[in-house]
Amino acid sequence: MTSQKTSNLETYRKLLEQRAATLDARMHEIEADLDTPASADWEDRAIEREDDEMLETMGAHDQVERAQVQAALARLDAGTFGVCQMCGEEILEERLKLLPHTPFCKDCAS
Repeated sequence: MTSQKTSNLETYRKLLEQRAATLDARMHEIEADLDTPASADWEDRAIEREDDEMLETMGAHDQVERAQVQAALARLDAGTFGVCQMCGEEILEERLKLLPHTPFCKDCAS
């Protein structure tokens, strides 16, 4: 493995670990917000419920992305990071820069 490729892999590992930490922190914040006691006022409770639904949706999205990031880290450990999980072709660097946790090349993701 070339030193450039090793350097790139370490860069992706750092990016993925940072993203995982960000998602973990956000999910903890969402959980704390959802655990706050409801207001006694029924109008305020209706607004809070709408906010809670939005937070639950965000939390679900974050859980999915967190699983994708963990899978990408596992691919790094296994030596298969940057290889499309469908066709086996190399994922273009430009795509990995935009979506480092992607398991698919552009063609297979379409």
